[in-house]
Amino acid sequence: MDDMAGFRAMAKVNFTAGRVAEFKCETGKFQSFLWDTAAPGLGLRATANGAKSYIFQSKLNGQAMRITIGAPATWSIDMAQAEARRLKVVIDNGQDPRRVKADDLAEKQAARDAKQADTDAQAAAAEAKLQESAREQTKRDLLARTAWDAYLGHPRPATGKKKWGAQHRADHAIAANPGGIACKIGDKNAKPAPLATLLAMPLHSITAQVVADWLALECLSRPTFAHNCFRKFRTFIGWCAKHPEYMGVVQADCCLADAVKDITPANKTKEGDCLQREQLPDWFDAVRKISSPVISAYLQALLITGARRGELEILTWADVDFRWGSMTIRDKVEGLRTIPLTPYLAQLLNALPRRSVWVFSSPTAESGHITEPRIAHTKALAVAGLPHVSLHGLRRSFGTLAEWVEVPTGVVAQIQGHKPSALAEKHYRRRPLDLLRMWHVKIEAWILEQAGINLPETMRGLRIVGTA
Repeated sequence: MDDMAGFRAMAKVNFTAGRVAEFKCETGKFQSFLWDTAAPGLGLRATANGAKSYIFQSKLNGQAMRITIGAPATWSIDMAQAEARRLKVVIDNGQDPRRVKADDLAEKQAARDAKQADTDAQAAAAEAKLQESAREQTKRDLLARTAWDAYLGHPRPATGKKKWGAQHRADHAIAANPGGIACKIGDKNAKPAPLATLLAMPLHSITAQVVADWLALECLSRPTFAHNCFRKFRTFIGWCAKHPEYMGVVQADCCLADAVKDITPANKTKEGDCLQREQLPDWFDAVRKISSPVISAYLQALLITGARRGELEILTWADVDFRWGSMTIRDKVEGLRTIPLTPYLAQLLNALPRRSVWVFSSPTAESGHITEPRIAHTKALAVAGLPHVSLHGLRRSFGTLAEWVEVPTGVVAQIQGHKPSALAEKHYRRRPLDLLRMWHVKIEAWILEQAGINLPETMRGLRIVGTA
C-alpha cells in the first residue's frame, strides 16, 4: 500500500492546533497525511477538495487497515489521540476494531430493541388491562332488561323460527311492564309489574338474596302474579346462563338458592279452579247474561271445546266450517288441529256479528279481536255467587266434566290438543273427525243438560247444517 509506505517513510510530528489547522493536501495529490508522534497510528488526512479527518492506521495479522476517526471540527487532538490509543489496544488484543465496533453497535441496537419491546409489551399490557376493565365495566352496566329483550327475540336453534306465540309474548310483556303508561280506564297511570324492579338492575347484581327479597316484597300485595312472574324470570336466567354473551355476567343460581325456594310455592293447581257439575246452571245463567254477545259466546266456547284461551282469541271465520261442522284451531303444540263444531256452539258462533276476520272480534282492541275477557268473567262469577275460576280453569273443566260421559281419555286429549300420554295413543290412535264429533256432541249435550239448557231436536244431530 502506497499510503502505508508513506507512513513508514514520513517523519512524525507532535500534533498541535496550529499544525492541524495549517496542514493541507500536497499539490497534484489526491490526499496527503500527517502523522502524530504521541499516539501511534494516529494521522491527519487532507484531501484535494480541502476536507480533513483524523484516521487510525495499523496492521492486524499482517493486513493493513485504516479507520476514520472523525473531522478536526468535532474531534479535538486529545480526543483523537485517546481514540487512537484505544484502537491500538484492541488490535494488540488480536481483535479487529471494525468488528468490535459492529458488534458493539449490534449489542446496543439489541439492547435498544429489547427496551423498546419491553416498552411495547408494557403498553400492550396496559391497553389490554384498559380494555378488560372496559369490558368488565360494560358487564357491570348491562341492565337485565337488555338481556330480557334479547331473550324475547331469541329464535329456536333448530328451525330459526321465533318461539314466542302472541299470547306467550304478551304475558311476558305484562310481567315486565315498566309502568307509567296511562290506564285504558280512568285517569291513573299503570304501576310497574313485578319484573320491572329486577329488570331495571344490572344483570350481574341480581343475586339469590336480591331475588328472595324482591319475591317476598311482591308477595305481600300480589302473590299469584309475583309467583307467575318469578317462574318466567327463572326461565330467563337459565337462558342467560347458557348464552355466550351473558353467561359470564349472570348469577346463574340466583333463582335456585334455598333462600328463594323457601318463598316459592309449588306450582300446583288452585283448589276450586274448575267448574263442578252442580255449578253449571248458575255459571251458564250468569255468562249468558253478559251484555257483550262476543264475550258471552267466547266464554261458553272455552268450556265446550276445552281450547286454550289464546287459540280461540285468534279464531277466524275462515277457520269455522258450518256446513261440515268443524273448527280449525291454531295449536301452540302441533301447529293446527281440527275439532268438531258442536250444535250449540255452532248456534252461538252463527249469531255473532261478522265485522272483521275474527270470530270473537273487538272494535276497540288494537288487534281487532278480544284480548282480555277475564273482567267480564270475574263479574259473572260474582253475580252467580261462584268461587273464582280462571279462563284456563274452563279448559280444565272440560276435561273433568267429560269424565261424566265416560269419554275415552284419548278423545278428550285430541280435542283439547294435548300430547299423547301413552304409547298406544302416540303411535296407534288416529281418530277421524266423525268419531271425535260423536263423543264431543255427547259432552256438549251432557253439559247443557246439567245447566238446564234444552236444545231443539233439529240441533241434536251429528251433522250441522247452517248458514255458510
